[in-house]
This record gives sequence, C-alpha cells and structure tokens, in this order.
Amino acid sequence: MKIIKTLGLSVAVAAASTSLMAADKTGWPESFTVGTGSQGGAYFGYGTAWANIVSEETGVPGGAEVTGGPMQNMALVHTGDNHFGMTTLGPARESMEGNNAIAPGLPMDNACAMFPMYQTPFSITALTSSGITSVADIPAGAKIGFGPAGSTSDTYFPRMLEELGLTFERRNGGWSDLGGQLQDGLLDVVAFAAGVPVPAVSQLEVQTDINIIEFTEDEQKKITAAFPVTNYEIAPGAYKSIDAPVRSVSMWNFAIANCDLPEPFVYEAVKAVMGDNARMVQAHKGARTTLPEHWDKNTFLPWHPGAARWFNENGGNIQAELIHQ
Repeated sequence: MKIIKTLGLSVAVAAASTSLMAADKTGWPESFTVGTGSQGGAYFGYGTAWANIVSEETGVPGGAEVTGGPMQNMALVHTGDNHFGMTTLGPARESMEGNNAIAPGLPMDNACAMFPMYQTPFSITALTSSGITSVADIPAGAKIGFGPAGSTSDTYFPRMLEELGLTFERRNGGWSDLGGQLQDGLLDVVAFAAGVPVPAVSQLEVQTDINIIEFTEDEQKKITAAFPVTNYEIAPGAYKSIDAPVRSVSMWNFAIANCDLPEPFVYEAVKAVMGDNARMVQAHKGARTTLPEHWDKNTFLPWHPGAARWFNENGGNIQAELIHQ
C-alpha cells in the first residue's frame, strides 16, 4: 500500500496549542494513518485533507494511505492496522454483520463512527461519441468499470444495474485508470460512486466530451426500494458537462476510528475537522456537508466515545446505547 505522508509535520508539532499540549496524551499514537481509496477518487483527496488538518492541530504526524476503499477500510480499522479510515454506511453495515468479503463471517465491530463526511452519488459516465445518453442505451454485454474491488461502487453498482435489467462485463481498477480505459475505448461506461466532483471525471471532461447519465424517476424508485440509498441530484456546475440537475442516488460516508484509540485523541481529531468547516472546504470541496448537524445520518454504527463527546457538546444527541463501550 502506498502511504502519502503529511508535509510540514515539524511545523504542525510546533504549532500545537498550549491547551492541547497540556492535555493527557497517554496512549496517543506516535503517528497515524487514514485509509482512503484509489488515487483519482474523492476518498484519497478528502482523506489527505483531513489527515493534514488533524496532524497540524494535534501535533501527531499522520497521512493518507491508498486502499481498496470502504470494505478494506472497515477491515483495516477494525484490526487496528489503520487508526482511521472512511466508509459508506452500506459497506459499514455489511461489515458489522460479517458480510465483508475480505473476512467472510467476521463481524467487524471494532471500527467506530467518527464524523459525517458527505453523500456519495452513484453516476454513470460515457464518452459522447458512444451515443450513450441513458441507462437504456447501455448495450447488452457492455464493458463497465466499477472502481476498485470492494469499493462502494463495486459492491452496489453492479447489483443496481442488474436490478434495472442490464447485463454487462465487470471491470475493476482505480478511477484514474478506468477513466483512461474509457477514453481509449476499452470500456463502454464507468459507473462511479464517489464524492462529487470525482477528480477522474473532471480530468476526463478536460480531455474529451463526455455524457454524465442520469437515472429516470422510475429507475430511481426501483433502486431506492432495493438498496440503502436515497434520491440525490448532482448540482449544475459540479462538472462542466452538466448545466441542469442530474438525477442520481446517494449513500452517506462517515470517517471511522479504531474503537480502542484513546478518547482524548479522537476527541481532538474530531474537533480539528468539525470545528472549522471553512478550512475543510478550502482543503476539499466535498467537505461542504461535513457539518455537525449530520451526526444523525448514522443510526447503527457505534460512535467512538471521543467523537460522541464532541458532537454532544456541539448540538448532537447521541444516545448512550449507540456509543462504544
């Protein structure tokens, strides 16, 4: 796995506040890693952004790690191989129930909720030259890229398209690689599930003409009835290729922490990210919904006690039964 270390860590340590330096740091890690996703995906950029902020504010060196996405992040955080990670709530629930393909039958119950991130829209991209402008246009047997194996897209998008009656050949890979394959004609479409704007899509539309394909209202109804997603609209301006809202569906993302991490450390990490949204947005545009009021989007994943304390001090109402003991 490739680890991208935070820059300027000596400056971060020196800049740590007097009150934080006086805090009890018993058991704090000497450094930390944040499990993200593939390079070219939203997870990598977002995870790098908040790793930097946490490192600067706590004085603990840290960085982002390239991973296979939510399913692998749940496994890595559960075992403690990574301190932090990011997941969508669908894979989180499947992992808790022992349905993670990385370790079938093992309930991953030592990965705790840390803070809400953003919604992951599910969207389909095709080259304009392909003539594909709707889901119905995707030909039988189409070669479709679904992102890294075990990612949210790979876990749910194939099942969604099967629900809509499509047949296809499944391809996996990093988003940047799949975007290149689409441009080279090796794929018919790429089915993205990632925070908007997806860097790989933004890069594609700079290089060629693309269609960002929306679901019909009927397709939305079929998908939301069958999967843990809600209706969503990709806003005009998210990409140069769209000038009107694009119908989609989405799933919430949450940052996660190993449940055994010290409560004061996770409290300070959450405070660093959630206490200054403008700073997070400046670091990554996807953080516009990384706001305290979205704590209630998680209804099943146990909260880390440090995270729960911060949210309950800042307008949340996380009940004791949903806090890891």
